[in-house]
Amino acid sequence: MKEIAFLNPENATQEEVKSYNLREAARAVVFDEDKNIALLHATATDYYKLPGGGLDDDTDKIVALKRECIEEIGCDVEVLQEVGMVNEWRKIYQIHQVSYCYLAKVVGEKGTPDFTDSEIAEGFEVSWLPFEEALQALKLSKAEHISAKGYMVPRDTAILQAAQQYL
Repeated sequence: MKEIAFLNPENATQEEVKSYNLREAARAVVFDEDKNIALLHATATDYYKLPGGGLDDDTDKIVALKRECIEEIGCDVEVLQEVGMVNEWRKIYQIHQVSYCYLAKVVGEKGTPDFTDSEIAEGFEVSWLPFEEALQALKLSKAEHISAKGYMVPRDTAILQAAQQYL
């Protein structure tokens, strides 16, 4: 899978990252029948992100992604296309995160998300936006914490921009 972004806003050195744990994740640009894009809005800190999450040890990427979409946006999805991967050296957590990114479409009816307690505390809501509005929402996210400002928002902006050619 081709790399679409490399994020290292904390300037971790190659020597430092040798000791980092690897965290793998699957993420998706999910669109509905009207070509609207699913974003999660963390209303408590006002940032947006794409659906997806970490992989367990031997979990298949597509299986994990479909599970995350059901949990986070309440939708079953069909994965259509690889978009690329994003590498992040997260010094704050001492992890090397690799996100495998896909394009997916909603299958069936939209349901209700099953947010975790931490997602509820962050005020997560699902937003379905046209492509340009989704891209603007990501770019205008106001979160100040390094995990959102330095990683999630730039990562998901790069993923959405890379997926545009497939929409």
